[in-house]
Amino acid sequence: MNIQGQAALVTGGGSGLGEATARELARLGAKVAVLDINLANAQKVAAEIGGVAFACDITDSASLQAAVDGAAAAHGPARILAHIAGIGAAKRVIGKDGNAAPLEDFARIINVNLIGTYNAARLFAAACAKLDPLEDGERGVMVFTASVAAFDGQVGQQAYSASKGGVVGMTLPMARDLAQHGIRVCTIAPGLFSTPLMRTLPEPVQASLAASIPFPPRLGKPEEFAALAAHIVTNTHLNGEVIRLDGALRMAPR
Repeated sequence: MNIQGQAALVTGGGSGLGEATARELARLGAKVAVLDINLANAQKVAAEIGGVAFACDITDSASLQAAVDGAAAAHGPARILAHIAGIGAAKRVIGKDGNAAPLEDFARIINVNLIGTYNAARLFAAACAKLDPLEDGERGVMVFTASVAAFDGQVGQQAYSASKGGVVGMTLPMARDLAQHGIRVCTIAPGLFSTPLMRTLPEPVQASLAASIPFPPRLGKPEEFAALAAHIVTNTHLNGEVIRLDGALRMAPR
């Protein structure tokens, strides 16, 4: 798909990997709608890239539908979805007090990262399937965000790994499901990236994490994630695939 002139939705677009992706798609000529639970962040990014911003809770169907509809009113129906919104947390199954971890904590991660991804996908796909096909019969493309934790999650990452593993497991069947509508589905599984959350860690910790990456021995750059997301959009034969973007990193148990 030629990105120039296409309408794009970027969830989690107010910061980190989402912000970088919103900026890259806009640089390549897309009309970008920045969706984020933090409206102020979304508005800041949108103002700088000539896009529009909407407050959006991906776990709330009404909130997400309103954002999708608002973006369509501003830019026309979207053919590109970069779904990057998500949360992370770590908690052992049995706490230091000997008690079981609260079920609510596990459910919250699954609800945001996995169910939120499906929520965004279904609403985007329903609108996209009604559009006229482009070259090769393509109507749209979705890029999801998983994590290397889907494959080698660390101690305490049960909920996070399960949620991202669910996104990985959903990718191929959804691509097969939506093939009849000309909608592609791919997922990026990033490793350790220099995001605002990562930069809250002490410098020695960041340096130690970077040194664990075989090559290049540094944290990933959000721009590298964004470049891959854009390539997936432009390469029509990429479909149903999960791509690790991690510098050959394999996470240790802890």
